[in-house]
Amino acid sequence: MATITIIGNLVADPELRFTAQGKAVAGFTVAESKRVKDADGSWKDGDSTFWRVSIWDAAAENMTESLHKGQRVIVVGEVKQRSFETQQGEKRTVMEVTATEVGPSLKWSTAKVEKSAGKPSGFASKPSKAAPVSDDPWNAAPTAGGDDVAPF
Repeated sequence: MATITIIGNLVADPELRFTAQGKAVAGFTVAESKRVKDADGSWKDGDSTFWRVSIWDAAAENMTESLHKGQRVIVVGEVKQRSFETQQGEKRTVMEVTATEVGPSLKWSTAKVEKSAGKPSGFASKPSKAAPVSDDPWNAAPTAGGDDVAPF
């Protein structure tokens, strides 16, 4: 699969749905357009490309709670081409993106990041022997008189 990074604006609020098996999936569209300078020096929006994107599991739920119509986002995912035939017999081909990561763009805005209550999918429920919880600086309690800023 080809990996793609898209930076653009959400056309509408993401739509959260659940499969028959209870898996969360959010569908959304990102409009990507380039700004160009006219001969007189003024900025003008170029042609737009609309990307249909889906994201699954906990990330889908987190996204629908966090991002909304008009916000600038960064999407990383896999591009797939799909062909189908409409009810009228027309053959169509669409490009679809299955996102692995979605987040706000901080180019013209700020964001406050909060850890979600649930565990991200794909993480083991027990820590591995190579990285015990007590050695994890992100899980360590702040020391007395110290601050709670994460170590870098």
